[in-house]
Amino acid sequence: MFKTIVITKPSFFAGEADAIARLLDRGDIDMLHLRKPGATKNDMERLISEIPQEWHSRLVIHDHPLLAERYGLYGIHLNSRFPTPPQGWRGSVSRSCHSLKELTEWKPLCNYVSLSPIFDSISKRGYTSAFTAREIAQAVSEGIIDDKVYALGGVTFDRLAEVKDMGFGGAMILGDAWRE
Repeated sequence: MFKTIVITKPSFFAGEADAIARLLDRGDIDMLHLRKPGATKNDMERLISEIPQEWHSRLVIHDHPLLAERYGLYGIHLNSRFPTPPQGWRGSVSRSCHSLKELTEWKPLCNYVSLSPIFDSISKRGYTSAFTAREIAQAVSEGIIDDKVYALGGVTFDRLAEVKDMGFGGAMILGDAWRE
């Protein structure tokens, strides 16, 4: 089943917990990733505690993975700061990949992974598509891209059908979800 995930803006903003709850309540996204590079544990804990508990099971945290267990979050997202799950973690594990080689390395170790950038980024200037349509089709035919691989980078709500048709198992949206 194709999944749609929204990633938070990298910085905090007033009313963010309410905006997250509204996004999850709309019914057209499956999960939300809490990605705040450089945020303190206290800042992340404050945001999570402001999000109604009914949505915690649909949240994935990118840093401070111990908060995932404390608040009953769906999962953790590995990165260079937290390259392995905490001891005893039983929830979902995801990771971002930026090459097909990295994808083949991490996909067996995670519940799902993202591959980026698929399209030119909306939120990061100069971050352009790294894969041709032919490369993606080849990776799908070889089973490298499958239902565990989610497209990231320039993905918009209007492009979800296109991403699904390309062979991805889901899509991750950042810029389009927070347009003003």
